[in-house]
Amino acid sequence: MVFNELNERGWVDQHVLSILLVSYSKCGEVDMAFELIEWAERNLKISLNEKTLCVLIHGFVRENRVDKALELYYKMKILGILPDISVYDVLIRGLCKNREIGKALMLYMHMKESGISPDVQIVSQLLSCISEERDMVRLLEDSWINLDMVNRLLLYNSVLTGLVNGGNVDKAYHLLRATMVSGLNVSSQADKIVLIKEKPDTTCFQTVMDGLCKADKLDMALDLFHNMHRNGCRRSVLLFNNLIYCLSNADRLNECFDLLNEMKDTELQPTHFTFNCILGCLCRREDVVGALSLLREMRIRGHEPWIKNYTLLVKKLCEHGKAVEARNFLADMTKEGFFPDMIAYSATIDGFLNINELDQALKLFREICERGYCPDVVAYNTIIKGLCKAKRITEAEDILNKIFGKGLVPSVITYNLLIDGWCKNGDTDQAVLWFSRMIDKELEPNVITYTTLIDGLCNAGKSDEALNLWTEMEDKGCDTNRIAYMALIHGLCKCRKPDVALVYFQKMEEKEMLPDSYIYRALIDAFAANSNTAMAHEVLEKMIKRGPGS
Repeated sequence: MVFNELNERGWVDQHVLSILLVSYSKCGEVDMAFELIEWAERNLKISLNEKTLCVLIHGFVRENRVDKALELYYKMKILGILPDISVYDVLIRGLCKNREIGKALMLYMHMKESGISPDVQIVSQLLSCISEERDMVRLLEDSWINLDMVNRLLLYNSVLTGLVNGGNVDKAYHLLRATMVSGLNVSSQADKIVLIKEKPDTTCFQTVMDGLCKADKLDMALDLFHNMHRNGCRRSVLLFNNLIYCLSNADRLNECFDLLNEMKDTELQPTHFTFNCILGCLCRREDVVGALSLLREMRIRGHEPWIKNYTLLVKKLCEHGKAVEARNFLADMTKEGFFPDMIAYSATIDGFLNINELDQALKLFREICERGYCPDVVAYNTIIKGLCKAKRITEAEDILNKIFGKGLVPSVITYNLLIDGWCKNGDTDQAVLWFSRMIDKELEPNVITYTTLIDGLCNAGKSDEALNLWTEMEDKGCDTNRIAYMALIHGLCKCRKPDVALVYFQKMEEKEMLPDSYIYRALIDAFAANSNTAMAHEVLEKMIKRGPGS
C-alpha cells in the first residue's frame, strides 16, 4: 500500500527502489524483489544499480537458487556493472555447494579476466570441491606466490578435502605421505602439489583420516595417526575416539585397547564415548569377563554404560542358551553400582523361558519387582507366555490381575496369550470368556485372536461356534490371512465337515492364497473318513497338479 501511494505521487526513484529490494531480499522474499525489478524496468525505466543487484544475488544464493543468481550476474555484465569480489565469492560458494564445479571454475576465470585477484578463501573453496589434480595444480600455481605459511596450509588442506570428497582418498593419503617422506613416488601432477613444502598440520591429517575411516581403510588411517605424533602434530580426543569407534565396529579389539592405553599415557582423558565403543565390541563378542572389567574402570572414572551395549550382551547370551550367565552378569553390574534397565531383565527372563526354566524366570521376575523395578506390559507378557506354555494358566491369570493392580493396560497380545493358553489346555469356555473380557475392555481382537480361538473351538468339536466367529471376524473387517483359512479348513476337517471346509478352501484359492500339503491331506482324509472317495480322489488330483509345493 505504501509503495502504491509513493508510486502514485511519483516519488519512486532509484533510492526508494533500492531500499525496497534490499528489504525484500533480507526477508527472504527474493521472488517479490525480482518481480519489482521487472516492473520498475518496464514502467519506470529505472536501471538497477550495483548495490541492488548484489543484494539480490546474495538473496538467491541464500535460498539455494544459484541459477537465478547467475541470471542477475549476467544482467550485471550486460548493464556494464563490474561485479566485485563479494559477488564472485558468494556465487562460487553456491555453485561449489551444488557440486557445479565447471560453472564455478568458469566464474573464477571471469574474475581473473576482470582484473580481480581471487582471495585465499575463494581458491580454498574451489580446491575443496575439485577432484582433478590438473585443475588443482592450475589453481595453486595462480595463487601460491604471495601466500604466507598459514594460507598455504589452508590451500593444501583444501586440496586434500577435494580429493577425499571426490572419492580419491588413496591419492589424498599418498599426497599427505609425500610431504612427510622424501623419495615417495607420486604422480607428476601431485609432484607439483607436494612442492608446497609446508609441514602438514593437524587439520590435514584429520581430513584424510576421516576419509580413510569412512572408506574402511583403517590400516592407512592408523599409519597417519602414528605419523601425526612423529611430525609434532597434536592428536585430539576426537581423533582417538573416531579411530576407536571404527576399530571397534571392525572387531579389532586389541588395537582399540592399544589406543585407549596410548590415550591414557597422554594428557587426554578417555571419554564416555571412548569406553562405550570398546564395551560394545566386548559385548558383541559375549566377553562377560572383559565387559565387567571395563565396567569397573568406567565406574571409577564416572562413566555410564550405554543401555544398548549391556542389553546386547544379555540378548546374545540368552540366544545361545546362557540365561544363567546373563543373570549373573546383570547381578555383577548391580554390585559395581550400575542399574540395568527392564529391557535387559526382560531379555534374561525370556532367555530362561527359552530353555524351559520357568521357575528361574519367575524368581528373577519377583526379585526385580522387590528391588523397586516397575515391569512394563511387555515384561508381564513374557511371564504370561511362559506360564501358558507350561499350562499354568491360573497363575498367568494372577499375573494379569497384577497388571491391573499396577495401573497398566494389558495389550491385545496379553489377551491372545491367555486365549491361546486356555485353548491348548482344552478349556474353550475360559478362552471365550477372556475373548469377551477383551471386547469389554474395548480392545479390538486381531486376526491372531480370531485364528487362535477358531482353532481351539474346532479342536473341541465346536465347529458351529468357530464358523460364527469367522463370520463375526469378516463382518468386523478384520483381514483374514492364509494362516486363518488353513486353521479353519483343518479344524472343519477334524470335525468331519469336509464339504464346508471345501467351500473355504475354494475361497482361499480365489484370494490367491496357496494351501499347503497339510491342508490337502486333511481334506483327503476327511472325505475318505466320510466314505466320499470320489471327492478324496478329486482333491488328490488337484494336489498332484499343483506340484511339489502343495
